[in-house]
This record gives sequence, C-alpha cells and structure tokens, in this order.
Amino acid sequence: MKKNISNKNQLSPWSMRCLLSVVASFVLMMSASASSENKNNSHGHIIKEVVIKDKWIARSDSLSIDKTPADPAKGSYGLNKVTGEFTHPIATRDAHENIRFDGELDYWDTEQYIKNMTVEAYYPITVEPFHTWQNIVDFDGHRYLYQYVRRDLKIFDITDPKDAKLLLTRGHTWGANGADEAEQNPYEEGDMFGAASIQWNEKLAKYIMVQAFEVRRFGLLKNKRMQPENVEKIRKANHLKGFKVYEMNGPLPKDWKLLSQRTTDIKHPDAAIGQQQGSGVRDIPSYFGGDIMYVAAAPDASYALTEYPNDLYSAGYQSWDISDPSNPKFLDQLTVPGQIAFNEEHEEVFKENLRAGNRTSWMGARMSLFIPKSAEKGGKYGYAAMGGLGFYVIDISNPSDMKVVSHLNFTPSVAGTEGDFIDVSQVEKTGIVYFSGYPLNEDCWEPYKDVHMIDVNNPEKPVKIGVLPRPKPPSDAKFTDFCQRQGSFGPKRTGYYTQPGTSKDNILPFNFYNAGLQVFDVSNVNKPEITAYFVPPFNTERVVEYARGNLSHSVYVEYDRNLFWLFTNHGIYVLSSPVLGEPSFEAPTTPWPSRIK
Repeated sequence: MKKNISNKNQLSPWSMRCLLSVVASFVLMMSASASSENKNNSHGHIIKEVVIKDKWIARSDSLSIDKTPADPAKGSYGLNKVTGEFTHPIATRDAHENIRFDGELDYWDTEQYIKNMTVEAYYPITVEPFHTWQNIVDFDGHRYLYQYVRRDLKIFDITDPKDAKLLLTRGHTWGANGADEAEQNPYEEGDMFGAASIQWNEKLAKYIMVQAFEVRRFGLLKNKRMQPENVEKIRKANHLKGFKVYEMNGPLPKDWKLLSQRTTDIKHPDAAIGQQQGSGVRDIPSYFGGDIMYVAAAPDASYALTEYPNDLYSAGYQSWDISDPSNPKFLDQLTVPGQIAFNEEHEEVFKENLRAGNRTSWMGARMSLFIPKSAEKGGKYGYAAMGGLGFYVIDISNPSDMKVVSHLNFTPSVAGTEGDFIDVSQVEKTGIVYFSGYPLNEDCWEPYKDVHMIDVNNPEKPVKIGVLPRPKPPSDAKFTDFCQRQGSFGPKRTGYYTQPGTSKDNILPFNFYNAGLQVFDVSNVNKPEITAYFVPPFNTERVVEYARGNLSHSVYVEYDRNLFWLFTNHGIYVLSSPVLGEPSFEAPTTPWPSRIK
C-alpha cells in the first residue's frame, strides 16, 4: 500500500447545526448558477440538478451517481414494544430535523440515573452546549481547568473540586435563551482558543501549549454543494490554518507568550492569512512534550474526496519537529489511498468505497494519531481513525517517513461519524484498542455506533474481536432503550490523549450523549460489562430547546485524584466511583502535566 500515491511532498464547530436538504446528481461545471431541471436520483426521489462552482467538490461528486440513503420505510426500524428493544435504521441521510418514532418520550426526561458513582459537585455554567474541549494544568500548587471552543473560553481554579472558582470568561456564556449577544473580552478578528495540548518542555523548563487552528464549518456551511459563497469563505479563511505554540508562564492568557505559528499548507509555508490552503489542524495535536508532534490536516484543496455535506477536506496526518518550540519544522505528510481529487489512483480507490455517492459520510481524519508511546520513548506504532476510510496502523518509528502498516475496513454506518476516536490506554498491556465513531442525527435516526475491539498484537494483521455492550436504562426508568429518551445516543470519547495521572487498567469511561457517562470494565475481553454510570437529567430551564438533545459531550478524568468531570449542555458534574479508587479533594501533590519524561 502506498503512503501517498500523488505526492509525498464565529460560531463554534458544533453550534447551530442547521437544517439541510441533501442534494444529488451533480454536474462537473464551473458556473455558479443552478439548473431548474427536475430529475430522479438513484432512489427515485425527485431532485434538482445542481451545478457546483467549486471544482474540487464538483470533481468529488462526479465520481459517483447520487446514492443518498432513502428514508427508511416505516416499520423497518423502531421500538419493539414487546421486547423493549430498539432496532436502528440500516442507513439514513444526514438530517438535522427531529424524526420521531412510536414509543419515544414526548417530554424531556428530568430524572437522573446513577450506579456505583457519587455526584461530588455540580456547576451550572455552560461555555457552549454542543461541544467543548478541556485541559488541566497546575501552577504553584493550584489546579486549573480550561473549557473552551474557538472564541468561547472559561478558566476555573479547581484546586478544591467541590468549590471551583471561575477566574476568566472570554466570548459567550450560554443560558436558557441561548448565547449572550455580546462577547466578553473578545478575541481579535481571526483569533481564538484552538484545541490544545499542554505539556512540560524540559529544554525550556516550562509548560508548552500547542493550539490547533482549523477551518470553521458549523454555523457557516450547511451544504457545500449549495453554498459556493460560504465554500469560498472557508477556502480563504481569515485565520491561521495550522497551529500556534505558546510558552506558559502562568494559568491565564496574559501569562502566555507566543513562540511560533505554522500553517499546515506545506506547499506554501509563507502564505498569508486568507491565502493558506487546506483544513488547518483538526482537533487536538498529538504532542507529549518531546521533539515530535503529529497533527491531522489536509494541506490543500486537492484532499477533497469526502461526502460529508459541510466538510471540504479529507485530512491525512503530518509530523513536525518541535524540538525548538520557537521554530517548528515540517517532517512528513501521510496520505492514504482515496483522498486526492484529480488523481486517477486515489479516485479509483474512492469509487470502490461503498460510501461513494452517499453525500453523507465523513471521510479522512478528524483527530490526530492515537499514540500509546512516543517514538522517542521507543514506541513504534500509532493508530488512525479515518471515518469512512477505516482504521489504520501507522509505523511512526521514523517520524520523517511515516508508513502504513495495515488497514481495516468496516461495514458502512451512516449517518453519523464512523471512525473518530481510538482508545489506546490498554494496548500496551493487552494488545487491544477501541475504535469508535459517534452519532450525528438525533432520535436514533441512524445506525448504532458500536465501540469496536481490535486486537493489534500483530500490527500487520489487526483483527476485530468484538464490540462493547450497548448501555441500557435501569429498570426503574420510564423507558427501556436510551433511544426513547430523545436527543443523541451513542459513544463519543474516553477523554484526551493525556490526562492527570495514569489511566486505570481495564477501565474505559465513555461519554455517551443522552446516556451520560458509561464506565466499561474490559478485564474479560470476551465479556466486557458496564460497571458504573451516571446519566444526568435533561434541563428544561437552563438549555434552549434546540440545544437540549446534545445532553453530554465530553468526559475528562483526573486519574491522580480519582475524579470524573462530565461536561453537559447545562453544566459540569464532578463524579467519583470505586472503579477509580478513593477520591481526593486536596490540592495535587505532583504537578500536571508531568515533568518526568
């Protein structure tokens, strides 16, 4: 398998997910006007033929006839009222309207459900209800939590987890009526707080923060096939497409010093803002404080072979030498077959993918490589979740020459993101990684997103060995399946690349949207089980109606103090559980991030 067939060389991302009509049967032309001729797509739907202005989108769509999934027939999915179990649709289009089913609750469930956990504290503060990132860092005996998404940021002192103190707000605060109209302490035009990795740098004897700057999609682009003017805004974004490196001399932005910034447009490294190509850095960089950093990025517009309606790029991976944080140097670009438009070999692979033409699938990387041990510490492999392109094992032993070792495909599971996250916390001891996507449609109007167990003991021949069990409501709930509870249901992630302390053997804490925090015990790989959970209530007083379905979106774990932080659309919960161990509410005794490398 070739690693690169062609060439080696202000709203937040999840806010305001707008209504969209999926279109099909596109024509490869450069005119911006749309034809009014009605035609049938591959499912017999009457649609309008649309002429696409952007040549990269047009090229991608020209490679397959429209195969937008037909809406499933009534009776082909839904709740079995005898067994109480829900059968998911086989395939659906990307939808942002609510599509109810018989047996779904007609109200927001305000009860909470808990097993083997204790709620230690709750803070009714919302940075944003759809999606946020988090970091924890210690300074002078105090522990600080950053919660943020693009232009919205809050910084808390969480030294005492039961008495967290809000120190700083930038951007909006969300409440019962949505976001505040005016931003507090606004960032300058084009600036933001990018998804970050914070690590201790031995050479500088200081914390280094690398922030990812990626293109904005949600709140700007509803459908790339219908909005040429917004496509052009993304192509010519008024912000950095790449990353920034900061030296941290304290917990607040006033204490930070910008050391460097780079664009991931590797063919035009000196391109000005507005002229930089590609996606920028997607999600959080894989950086552990050493000399090498890995990021997910599409370097230019040719990485166009993706079906997802509001994404222009199929991202691959870049490696960077960051041994001198003030002067990062590009090392390598890893591209897998099926990503590059106007390249015959890439396009042939794309056309063979069962998802080609469905106008729905996310294809390419959403997050950086998942790495259990850096190459500097003797690690050899990273793992890649590439949406509809599947799962990859990557040889990172030479960061200047990353290589594909092996690849697994999965049965299409659309709508929703098919491969976004890989938990590698157990692989060094068990040889098993946990690969998952997450739901995008509400009301379970899409296939269920399993967490796949993959045995990588032989990296050249990874093997699917099973899936984690599906969470079920407790017997005292007024519903028998979480699909009935409204909103989204399915896995998201188990936290971050690094979290304070050391992850626990055999424990996987997955955020599960409307099912809250679900903690899996995987000590018996033949029979994994859910050993603890906390399912928060829906809050009808603090959350505007259109944002209620995205109940919980992230978990961050303090393994050194045995605490879960669950981030919901109505606030933050601090949780303890015997599965982690006895919780500590004292100031941390060892600074985080770790200074031992």
